[in-house]
Amino acid sequence: MDIVILAVIIAVLVLGAIGGLIVGSRRRKPQPPPPPAAPDITAPPAEPHVGDEAETPRDEPRRTIEEVDLPDGGSTGVAVEEPPTIEAPPIEIPEPTEGRLVRLRARLSRSQNALGQGLLTLLSREHLDEDTWEEIEDTLLTADVGVQPTQELVEALRARVKVLGTRTPQELRGLLRAELLKLVGTDFDRAVKTEPADRKPGIVMVVGVNGTGKTTTTGKLARVLVADGRSVVLGAADTFRAAAADQLQTWGERVGAHTVRGPEAGDPASVAFDAVKEGKEMGVDVVLIDTAGRLHTKTGLMDELGKVKRVVEKHAPLDEVLLVLDATTGQNGLVQARVFAEVVDITGIVLTKLDGTAKGGIVVAVQRELGVPVKLVGLGEGADDLAPFEPEAFVDALIGE
Repeated sequence: MDIVILAVIIAVLVLGAIGGLIVGSRRRKPQPPPPPAAPDITAPPAEPHVGDEAETPRDEPRRTIEEVDLPDGGSTGVAVEEPPTIEAPPIEIPEPTEGRLVRLRARLSRSQNALGQGLLTLLSREHLDEDTWEEIEDTLLTADVGVQPTQELVEALRARVKVLGTRTPQELRGLLRAELLKLVGTDFDRAVKTEPADRKPGIVMVVGVNGTGKTTTTGKLARVLVADGRSVVLGAADTFRAAAADQLQTWGERVGAHTVRGPEAGDPASVAFDAVKEGKEMGVDVVLIDTAGRLHTKTGLMDELGKVKRVVEKHAPLDEVLLVLDATTGQNGLVQARVFAEVVDITGIVLTKLDGTAKGGIVVAVQRELGVPVKLVGLGEGADDLAPFEPEAFVDALIGE
């Protein structure tokens, strides 16, 4: 019995020792680290939008506009330069056209006196023989009067001198003045037609060859019309010559006239059509159309001039077709006049450079050739040197005072 109790005690001790070893080994074994806690994530600052502050706004006291000290006018700061303003050119007031040719008579007479004074000198001879009459004919032909008008004038002078008998200088001057007036013509209607009774605007087309001063004449004609109280639109249908539209626009700006233009080398008929259209919409009095200075020897170009005329007439009929001729070309200008008259119905002539080496007889010759009057004459390079043609003032300039 004692042995059994002792065995039980020993077993209990052994089991206790084994349990202590196991517990000790478990305490010495390292424990796994605990899982890390989730970090605090701070959101990045939001990107500023248009109108936002670049940094996060802070709570700070605000001031009203009245509390902010503004810099005085004398403080030095960064000067902000204002862009330069482009000023429109001043509007000019052209000279009145009434009596303009009379005012320019001295300029005209400087180059024309050779004709009038030559005739007066010849007619003042005591004996007017055949040689003298031949000299009179030569003087007239040299002045570009033309063969037929020269013969008519010489015959009329012969008859008048024969009847007159004794000839004083005053009588000769009156005789020559009367015959030259007949030759130049006083019964033509020389007014530039710009006021159709049934519509607005009046439409004027300006034609001519290169170098006659056509674009300049168009600009000067605008000044003539403005001086007479008319409103004007300019059509820059000369799209073939470089800077022609710029030149015409400059003329228009000087008198407050609007210019319609198209692309360089564009369709001139389209520009002319648009000019008339805008003129009607604006309610102006006159539309002036400057055409290309085409050579009269090139059929294709002349055909295009006819096209411009037809396109414009889709709006309304043309009131005037003015042919610009260089008076210094003399009889050669008549060749140009004939060809242009075949393409468009010329209604009037503008003679430019009449104050230079031109001879006054071209006025008679071109009127006879076309059967239309000279309506305007250019007597210089000045802006107001284009004058309505007045036969009396012209003849007075021919024969002098």
